[in-house]
Amino acid sequence: MSPPRTTKPCDVVLFGASGFVGRQTTAYFARHAGRLRWAVAGRTAERLDAVRRECGATAAGLIVADASDAAALDALAAQTRVVLSTAGPFARHGSELVAACVRHGTHYVDITGETPWVREMIERHHDAAARSGTRIVPGCGFDSVPSDLGAWLVAQALQRQHGERCVSVKACFSLRGGLNGGTFASLVNMLETGRSRELANPFLLNPPGTVPDDVSPHADPAAPRRDADFDAWVGPFFMGPVNTRVVRRSVALVSGGPFAPGFHYQEYLRFGRGAGAALAAAAVGFGTVAGQGALALAPLRRLAASLAPAPGEGPSERTMERGSFRCDLVGIGERGTRQRGCMADRGDPGNRATTKFVCEAALALALDSGHLPGGAAFGGLLTPATAFGNVLAARLRAAGMTVEPLD
Repeated sequence: MSPPRTTKPCDVVLFGASGFVGRQTTAYFARHAGRLRWAVAGRTAERLDAVRRECGATAAGLIVADASDAAALDALAAQTRVVLSTAGPFARHGSELVAACVRHGTHYVDITGETPWVREMIERHHDAAARSGTRIVPGCGFDSVPSDLGAWLVAQALQRQHGERCVSVKACFSLRGGLNGGTFASLVNMLETGRSRELANPFLLNPPGTVPDDVSPHADPAAPRRDADFDAWVGPFFMGPVNTRVVRRSVALVSGGPFAPGFHYQEYLRFGRGAGAALAAAAVGFGTVAGQGALALAPLRRLAASLAPAPGEGPSERTMERGSFRCDLVGIGERGTRQRGCMADRGDPGNRATTKFVCEAALALALDSGHLPGGAAFGGLLTPATAFGNVLAARLRAAGMTVEPLD
């Protein structure tokens, strides 16, 4: 498919292209960009040129821009239709770029899981982006596409196939992979700025007027339990405090649609069936709470930082190739009908899957704008489901990912 005609010289700019995930997005675009005009961007021309050559993408443009240089970011946003950013922590490196994209009507996607920062961007830019039809879409990596798009597809299937609105969805994750330095740096930044406390709000990202009077039924799981639908022991999922907030924003933004009033969403980590799985779920749940408490202490945070990968570093190629993820979902309709869904793929979820998610989201903006939910004039601080819906699902399937139920 050819990109739409435009007066801007670029279709897509990859910002943060010399970082760990940024290098992977550059390699992905080198294989999949086709006739798109695209460029890599970041602080240092030498590092960007090295990334281009390493990926065989020497035809891609090169833009030097620092995340704190508003003028350079304005110039960047003015010359492209879409920006894809992998430059975290986003609370440090993302605010000026988002502002520039909103000023120039440039669509934007990133891979952040920093929901307090996303809340800030909503407050600053949602109204202006909505008026101009600019799609600003944080969280287009493993945070939070499987949860958000998966819940959307399950709810749609309940309504389309069974004539029922969706009362609840629960998701259960299995994953294998490694940690990159950018992800750890984002967590540390939230802890150091005190913003991690905002994660306790289950409706952190919801628009005003869409928060229920009693939020306690939506609190994050704190203990393991046996779940009959998944036929397994499940426990708290460490990404749940991010993903659940994104799903709840999606439901609020569509003002019902396939979702019933009082819709409930929750997610878990799968541990298996036997007594050993029950003990593992309990241990991991306790360890997660203890680890969060420890990282709140500056000396232990510094120790953890010394042991974790540095920004720009991450798992080995072998680890990433041997990784995988699976997100099983169960939706319940108004008459009790159960609808199952699944998103799964090979490759490390925080790197390989994240790269596929965010690149296909950017490609959807660049190539499929006429088919996106809401039409060409729809914009705002959106979620992956509300910005891309079935278009992204179809692109991910074509890229080799399991995405069910089918449209």
